[in-house]
Amino acid sequence: MTVHRTGVLIVGTGFSGLGMAIELRKRGREDFLVLEKADEVGGTWRENTYPGCACDVPSHLYSLSGEPNPYWSKMWSGQPEIFAYLRSLSDKYDVRRSVRFGSTCSGGYWDERQARWHVSTTEGDEYIAQFLVSGVGALHIPNIPTLPGIENFTGKAFHSARWDHEVDLTGKRVAVIGTGASAVQFVPEIAGRVAQLQLYQRTPAWVLPRRNFSVPPVVQRVFARVPLLRRAFRNSVYWSAEALAIGLNGHSSLLRPVEFAGRRFIRREISDPTLREKLTPSYRIGCKRILGSNTYYKALNSTRAEVITGGIAEVRERSIVDRDGTEREVDVIVYATGFHVTDGFDGMNVAGVGGRKLVQHWQKNGIATHLGITAAGYPNAFFLLGPNTGLGHNSVVFMIEQQIKYVLRAVQLVEQSDADAIAVREQVQDRFDTEIQRKLRNGVWSTGGCTSWYLDSTGVNRTVWPGFTWQYWLRTRTIDPAEYELLQAKENVNV
Repeated sequence: MTVHRTGVLIVGTGFSGLGMAIELRKRGREDFLVLEKADEVGGTWRENTYPGCACDVPSHLYSLSGEPNPYWSKMWSGQPEIFAYLRSLSDKYDVRRSVRFGSTCSGGYWDERQARWHVSTTEGDEYIAQFLVSGVGALHIPNIPTLPGIENFTGKAFHSARWDHEVDLTGKRVAVIGTGASAVQFVPEIAGRVAQLQLYQRTPAWVLPRRNFSVPPVVQRVFARVPLLRRAFRNSVYWSAEALAIGLNGHSSLLRPVEFAGRRFIRREISDPTLREKLTPSYRIGCKRILGSNTYYKALNSTRAEVITGGIAEVRERSIVDRDGTEREVDVIVYATGFHVTDGFDGMNVAGVGGRKLVQHWQKNGIATHLGITAAGYPNAFFLLGPNTGLGHNSVVFMIEQQIKYVLRAVQLVEQSDADAIAVREQVQDRFDTEIQRKLRNGVWSTGGCTSWYLDSTGVNRTVWPGFTWQYWLRTRTIDPAEYELLQAKENVNV
């Protein structure tokens, strides 16, 4: 085992991990290392390469405010462009020299005597750090359902987040299982070349019309030369998105015009009344993530496409049998079934004060943190895009940036206080969690009549921030020392 020592250990190189590393480097700090399981930076935008993969947040908002890109080619950029943006940031700040690629975090523990984190990897290395920052995010572990008989299937099967580009879908009978954000994007891309498209749908999504227009080169040049104009455009997009939070958080009646537009879109695009009924949600819009596409319904309004809503009874060697007993021959199965969200932190199964395991503690008591960033009993550990900081209306990159600033303030408080560690008080965390869950009870995610990936296995929303993002900014722009304990190491240690 090789032991490495550092001041700050970051896990992950998506927007969170890269953003944290960049801000440390901007401040002249070199005492940090980044663990990355893959061989390149990028997080979810490296992993997801399925056809049509794109962001559903406008590009100028889905980027770091301190690292603007005036040359986004479309209003909603595709995966290649976002991936290139993240790689360019890594190049600009020479982040790769601080990244340990091919290093998968397997757990660790807090050394109370030395006030240091010991983190191990599946490759056999150990990292000792004063501060631990999780940038693993929630959308990185594919959720693959357990289908009866799937082990007998002799065709190709893969998850959209692990797209097998070696498989040519041309002329194939393709079964797509799931109708979430990824399916809405890749189904139109493959529908025109497959022989048959079978879409197995459990619950229809609200899909609104969205034309992804190109940004003319002249506008890109103006954004590059007039930063004030680019910032004004970003701000206009931000505040437009914020307006949706009013309806999502306790005023769902305000969303009825949006629902009306969604139903009208379905009626316009889908000619078959039976299919139209299958694709029309029965829950309030916003209860699940609102999606946008001008091509999804067109792809399903085809003689080669079939939407199956009865569920899957069995998978056979070359076919799928639905619960009505109908057997359909299949060459390829594509899972569009999302990710393990509320259990996405399992790789960060560290032991805190008294040896308390994070994952087991959260499984027993529910995922709870203070501000989605710090957890009681885990000193000097910080979560970026942690519990209840996800969004259904705006850019999570905005949330990540506020969290990075908060972490830096916490580190600064430790160092200025001549302490070794900072730990959130349990009563502060409990008060915050109670407040969040009280607000969520009034939100459309709880009252809208659906079950979504926002909820954990007990039906509690551990994912969404219930409110405006500017309110989160207000909560995190300063750190209150009274909410924390400052700790000293019990023995001297050099890092």
